[in-house]
Amino acid sequence: MGLDQQASTAIAPEVLALLPLPAHERMSQQQRRGTACVWDGIILAPDTVVDLGPRPLRPGGDYVWYPRACRRCVGDRALRALHDHAPYCELCVENAADCEVGRVLVRLVREGSRA
Repeated sequence: MGLDQQASTAIAPEVLALLPLPAHERMSQQQRRGTACVWDGIILAPDTVVDLGPRPLRPGGDYVWYPRACRRCVGDRALRALHDHAPYCELCVENAADCEVGRVLVRLVREGSRA
């Protein structure tokens, strides 16, 4: 299954890697527990939550946590990631429609703008 065919709340690991998280120690308990967005701290509702996949608490560490965010913030971060990704991606430069990562980022931007 291609990256852009996955459920809207499931984001491929290679795309997740392009959405850096804020420092874990600077987050509130609600953000750490996944009841609030990791970026803006708003309380998440079932229809607005995006699971950001398992992430190690520290690089190379054994402890894994499962951050979550709102669609609006994911869209904002996806737009930043797209601006960083596209100019250096050979597929995006040649024909953006051929880049699955770019297509997923565009989809996330669109979903975020509708939130």
